[in-house]
Amino acid sequence: MKPRAMLLAALLAAAPGALAQTPDAAPPAGPEAPPAPDPWLPRPVVDLVGLDKVSARTTAISGPVGQPLHFGTLTVLVRACVVRPPDAAPDAAAFLEISDSRVSGKPFSAWMLLSEPSLSIFEHPVYDIRLVGCRAGT
Repeated sequence: MKPRAMLLAALLAAAPGALAQTPDAAPPAGPEAPPAPDPWLPRPVVDLVGLDKVSARTTAISGPVGQPLHFGTLTVLVRACVVRPPDAAPDAAAFLEISDSRVSGKPFSAWMLLSEPSLSIFEHPVYDIRLVGCRAGT
């Protein structure tokens, strides 16, 4: 055995718990943990835009959260619409369930973020739906 390996083996044999962390060890003293990130604030009205890819026309779609909205053959049900607090970077998010009356199968069901539209894309051959924002009322 090489001298370095022998030294390492001797150190490990002499203090087997030296490298292991005990679960009851207290964390080092210091400042309190930072508060949780600012919460999202619910809003009762959603603003979406629909694109008909065939005619290249856009349509503004607005309505209350929880009531179905219609665009072409699509039915959009917004389960939640939230915004960041005024003291945080502006952003909005909505949980959408989108189904097509002409296509059977699992509907689109996901969060859409205003600041990151590519994270959750509704894929449809004829229509596109995008979040524009969430607001307090009509």
